[in-house]
Amino acid sequence: MSKTHERAAPVNGVPPQMQVAGPVTPPRVSARRRRPGVIALSLALIAAGGAGVAVLLLQVGHRTEVVTVVRDVQVGQVLTEQDLGEASVALDPAVKAVGADDLKSVVGKRAAVELKPGSLLAPSQVTKDSLVKPGEQLVPIGLKPEQVPATDLVPGQKVKLVHVPAQGIAASDAESDTPPETIAGRVVKASKAAPGTGVVVVDVATTTADGPTAAAWVSAGMLRLVLDAPDGS
Repeated sequence: MSKTHERAAPVNGVPPQMQVAGPVTPPRVSARRRRPGVIALSLALIAAGGAGVAVLLLQVGHRTEVVTVVRDVQVGQVLTEQDLGEASVALDPAVKAVGADDLKSVVGKRAAVELKPGSLLAPSQVTKDSLVKPGEQLVPIGLKPEQVPATDLVPGQKVKLVHVPAQGIAASDAESDTPPETIAGRVVKASKAAPGTGVVVVDVATTTADGPTAAAWVSAGMLRLVLDAPDGS
């Protein structure tokens, strides 16, 4: 008994051999799960960065009106309005400067230190007191390069003026056993080294009684300047 082959029936009149397979559905890929800890850390970093930028913008935007120095002012010189100006700056809290509102209050005071143009004026740089006090005299002392201390001479530095034998004159045996005569003093101002000679002139305040003696020692070339310890001892 012969076997008969069953043929597939045409679909919509199209023979089976002419039929085209339909599109293949791609396999589904499960989404990668994100860990909550990573997400929280990312959000925290973004928030911190935004806060830092905000603080920086606030600091840059916050400016303070302060008093500035517009020309050279020597130690002890009385300040005038022409010596000072105003500026708006982003001021660090650690920096102390005279506010523009207080400009009038510093006019008429004396410079306690040398002031340079372009610098901010600090409260400690001015004083209402004279650098030479009542009962004192100012003695200018010229120091040769080898006599100038390596330590900077600053206003207020306590010193001793020492009487020494003049050059070329030897001290006697009796004088050599005697401690040299000294005069206490205080630096009011020290100049810069003079071009060519290197001489530094130091203004020293002494008592009215000692001023003439110190001036005589200077004139005779018989004086040396010695720095005292910071506590004056």
